[in-house]
Amino acid sequence: MEVSPDVHVESARLQRQIAEALGLPADQLVFDFRQIDGQTRLDLITVNPRHQQSFLFRYELGYDKLDALRKMLGYVQSSRDAEASYTIQWRARGDKELQTSYFRAHNAYEALDKLYYGRDLNTITVFSVVLNPSS
Repeated sequence: MEVSPDVHVESARLQRQIAEALGLPADQLVFDFRQIDGQTRLDLITVNPRHQQSFLFRYELGYDKLDALRKMLGYVQSSRDAEASYTIQWRARGDKELQTSYFRAHNAYEALDKLYYGRDLNTITVFSVVLNPSS
């Protein structure tokens, strides 16, 4: 199936808007698309420039790539503040330095899923998961 150039332009525009809404440069975001049961799943992954670890920010399902991107843009523009903020302190196996990462999630388990996304559970040791006070 051939994709029109307009789809590529719209996809790039939506990705740029998502990055701007998050206040992150494009090189700190990975837009990972895959097909699942006839739908397109978009995993938005953030890359921390300090320790170069990547984490799941959020995933969205859509009927195609553009639909998933539009849903993600809607989330970052308006719905993100509806989730709680968590601070997780962790250390990668072999590292001496303790790291601190922040996640928005519905609960602590979802925050941990985002931390462990795409990696073996034995590669990171979690020291604390804290629900941050809401303002």
